[in-house]
Amino acid sequence: MGPIRAIVVDPDVPGRFAIEEVEAPQPGPSEALVQVEAFSLNRGDAIIRVKERRRPGWDLAGTVIKQAANGTGPKVGSRVMGIVNAGAWAEQVAVPTNRLAELPASVTFAQAATLPTAGLTALRALEKGGSLLHKRVLITGSTGGVGLFAHQLARRSGAFVVGTARDARNEAVVREAGADEVIVGDDLEPARAYGPYDLIIDSLGGKALKSAFSLLAPGATCVTLGWSASPEVTIDIRNFMVAGGVTLYKLVMFAEFDRRAASEDLAWLAQLVAEQQLRTPIEVEASWHDIGEIVQRLRQRQFTGKAVLYLA
Repeated sequence: MGPIRAIVVDPDVPGRFAIEEVEAPQPGPSEALVQVEAFSLNRGDAIIRVKERRRPGWDLAGTVIKQAANGTGPKVGSRVMGIVNAGAWAEQVAVPTNRLAELPASVTFAQAATLPTAGLTALRALEKGGSLLHKRVLITGSTGGVGLFAHQLARRSGAFVVGTARDARNEAVVREAGADEVIVGDDLEPARAYGPYDLIIDSLGGKALKSAFSLLAPGATCVTLGWSASPEVTIDIRNFMVAGGVTLYKLVMFAEFDRRAASEDLAWLAQLVAEQQLRTPIEVEASWHDIGEIVQRLRQRQFTGKAVLYLA
């Protein structure tokens, strides 16, 4: 099999991303080979601060062109979405079958490409709170892909949901996703009026996470996803002592797959999209040739939700 094209991080080119020829993937026994039609960007895989060359990308959607050798997973011709540790931004990708799911006919490749990382992260984070019926949930970073999926799923679970928006212009976006109340700005203190919270999902880190500790109800859980604001947090241990029985959980998506495969959850999310019970927040659609520009826009927070790039 000849070479394929893929996006490569290259520190020596403008924008740091280049489309180059690379060796075609060689699937393992439990991997299917997928012809990629679209992929989405996540801050974790798009905002890269490395000096060496590498192959980025986690989320993809496309068509199976070679079934896994062990006979598992979707058959040739199946429309699928999936997630890999790296290298999804390419014409062809070998994907473990336990990280693949077939798509309902009404779900587009673009919609599907938004689901793996953001959708699964939102779902698994909400699960840490147990049954959310009549519970209070606070979600920071509400205007990103994870946040917008988390709001929809939390509302669907019967929770009272409070979200955040750094800019007042995005308050309506958060409310549309399912927030009952929205805190505008960087200060979480106003969220105290709607708490205490049974579950807090934080992707900002820094001062937001520090504030979140004081907003937890006894026995509550705080799930930390990342640190888009700051990786450094000063914890006042008295906040834990006052609430009592609270849990701080660091969710790492790829580690979660070691505990439970992704395929069933992906299929469930896709079915929700097909039934119009879950909206995929696509804000930018472009060719993969525009990768440098789109990453720069993502870095500068020029759009909410997800960006999807097509291979063309």
